[in-house]
Amino acid sequence: MAKRSQQVPDAVRDAVERTIQATVGSAQITRDRAQEAVDEIVRGAGASAESLRERIAEAFEERRPASHDDLKEIRAELRAIVKRLDAIEKRLPTTKRAPAKKTSTAKKSSAASRSRKTKG
Repeated sequence: MAKRSQQVPDAVRDAVERTIQATVGSAQITRDRAQEAVDEIVRGAGASAESLRERIAEAFEERRPASHDDLKEIRAELRAIVKRLDAIEKRLPTTKRAPAKKTSTAKKSSAASRSRKTKG
């Protein structure tokens, strides 16, 4: 009888050990999956932060006042454009044209409305 009573605790002990081993293995798999999920979130957050940094830098660059060097560059480009325009104008045939009248659309519409009132 002593032999049989010794076998039951050994069987229970073996069953508990197998259960613990299975639980440890399952816990390790769960831990690995959780670590992968956290790593993915961190990578995504890092990419989002970098993207946000780039957008902020671009926004500051767009709203930054022109520097002295920027103005020098713009002036040089403008001089080049003027030279090109002068060269183009020299190649155009010389004909006398009447200068175009500068009238705003608001003046035109009020003049048209006055003429309608006097006619009507």
